[in-house]
Amino acid sequence: MTDIFVPARRTDAVVLAVGDARRTAHYYCVALAMRCTAYSGPETGNPETVSYVLESGTARFVVTSAIRPCSEHARRIAEHVAAHGDTVLDLVIEVPDAYAVYDYAVDRGATPVTEPYELSDRYGTVVLATIGGDGPARHVLVERTGYAGLFLPGYVPPPNAVLPPRCSVYA
Repeated sequence: MTDIFVPARRTDAVVLAVGDARRTAHYYCVALAMRCTAYSGPETGNPETVSYVLESGTARFVVTSAIRPCSEHARRIAEHVAAHGDTVLDLVIEVPDAYAVYDYAVDRGATPVTEPYELSDRYGTVVLATIGGDGPARHVLVERTGYAGLFLPGYVPPPNAVLPPRCSVYA
């Protein structure tokens, strides 16, 4: 039997669950000279979590905190921080076809967590799927071939009112 090679394009992002996303984003910007390139939170229609996307070169971190843990996603963040402290929540891997890679991985023993689904906004559509790993961190597959936005639907350039000091979109 011949195995089909399914490429991962790159590590897209490391998602960190933290107790205070704003403070953590500030630290990464000041101490590590990262740029804050995108934001999602109450101001963008996301009342349960707050997330900052931080970049430096090809490295991308997303620091996220639960504000109101009502949804499953926000509860997972809050429980993860309570159990493990500020640490890696998800490893996001860019793939050319999330549907095919998800099926490929699950067929070979990966733990299915979330079947592929689509998120859209005016910049296009991304396809996301999640598989489990040995520890608490999960692997999120992201297909960006039809998306031209900053990060994911629901993320916008961080407004000055929520931007951590010294953390500039243009720095």
